[in-house]
Amino acid sequence: MSHLPVVPHWINGAERVSTSGRTSPVFDPAFGVATKNVALADTAEIDEAVASAKKAFPAWRDTSVTKRQQIIFRFRELLNERKGELAEILTSEHGKVISDALGEITRGLEVVELATGFPHIIKGEFSENVSTGVDVYSTRGPLGVVGIISPFNFPAMVPMWFFPIAIAAGNTVVLKPSEKDPSSANWLAALFTEAGLPNGVFTVLHGDKVAVDGLLEHPDVKSISFVGSTPIAKYIYETAAHHGKRVQALGGAKNHMLVLPDADLDLTADAAINAGFGSAGERCMAISVLVAVEPVADELIEKITARMSTLVVGDGRRSCDMGPLVTEVHRDKVASYLDIATEDGATVVVDGRGIEVDGDPNGFWLGPSLIDNVSTTSRVYTDEIFGPVLSIVRVKSYDEGVALINASQYGNGTAIFTNDGGAARRFQNEIEVGMIGINVPIPVPVAYYSFGGFKDSSFGDSKAYGIQGFQFFTREKAITSRWLDPSHGGINLGFPQN
Repeated sequence: MSHLPVVPHWINGAERVSTSGRTSPVFDPAFGVATKNVALADTAEIDEAVASAKKAFPAWRDTSVTKRQQIIFRFRELLNERKGELAEILTSEHGKVISDALGEITRGLEVVELATGFPHIIKGEFSENVSTGVDVYSTRGPLGVVGIISPFNFPAMVPMWFFPIAIAAGNTVVLKPSEKDPSSANWLAALFTEAGLPNGVFTVLHGDKVAVDGLLEHPDVKSISFVGSTPIAKYIYETAAHHGKRVQALGGAKNHMLVLPDADLDLTADAAINAGFGSAGERCMAISVLVAVEPVADELIEKITARMSTLVVGDGRRSCDMGPLVTEVHRDKVASYLDIATEDGATVVVDGRGIEVDGDPNGFWLGPSLIDNVSTTSRVYTDEIFGPVLSIVRVKSYDEGVALINASQYGNGTAIFTNDGGAARRFQNEIEVGMIGINVPIPVPVAYYSFGGFKDSSFGDSKAYGIQGFQFFTREKAITSRWLDPSHGGINLGFPQN
């Protein structure tokens, strides 16, 4: 039996040691060694987690708006004060550098801050005297127990896209984080409890497919929110919808950056580096394909290559630009695309394998990699690689570039780099992608706009956070009311009028 500590569930406001007998190793990617195990829930633990959330729901639903708001404000303050602790946890399990981890937390905090304004966002409407003596008004109330299934790449930010809004609206939450980096979920749950959240309102259930399917099929779970790869997002959507649940399932991406000949190539090269290699490329909003409208490709590749040579890859707790990939298996899969590129006739301009790193040699390392002349039929182009691999596709015109992007099965994010305002305006109208950047490489919307893509990048009718997030986690009641007018008769001790 392993001597490593086991990350427990968080049920009914406290750690709950698993009795399933199943665990999965959690690695420190910078050292390539398992530092702990995480519990994998069985059916009994799934039922216990959901039952705890269901029991807590009526009291939380009926807690005053003012009290709920005060707790969320307190959670925001505690998180802002202690975000350094959380960043250390993220880096130790995911591998991203500390500055990137802090940035992830900051973006999650934006949604917490949005959630503090929920009383205004979910208030209803009122129409007086729609018919003689009849009023109609609406209210928005919570769904009940809601499930969140989050990915490994943003173990703090992605859950915070959902649970602050769900909890503010009066729901209780069961969060199933990735088993690759699970500890941040427990840390967030403990912090929310410290902020005054009642027991059972926020539950963390660790596990694998058993836990996922348990939430998808459980009759007491009213909705599912998911972020991950497209095949799994499709499975989540179809399975949860089949069981009568609301679903928002955000899938994969293959994000393109279209570079026009009039673009500022220094700005573009900086953006390509930032968007292609930040967080080791393990993000659904990474730029993975740079579409260069000739004749700019050669000069742009030269500028990007020069910048890549300055990047320091190493332990995220040191002053490095990029950390390791999350697991050895994932690192090897990403690295295999460099061989595929060569087999398919592309040119590997920068090969990130075997680089010198500022860290332990056993870490899951792969340096930034650049591939030119990538064919659109190659798996290097069609697959979501999810790592620090940037592909160059050369096109002859703006129209060819737009047609290429719109032909993709994905429609998550895209960007155009140009100094032509007319071209930019035309691009935002013609492109079939949910989130668009104009001279902005990673167009993740601020919290009061919603996040989500088109086509195989999103399943369900609702985007994450923003107004759509509140609509997803609430349901509307319409009330039609008529009260008798007191002038209809009856006792009246007032001074007689006639």
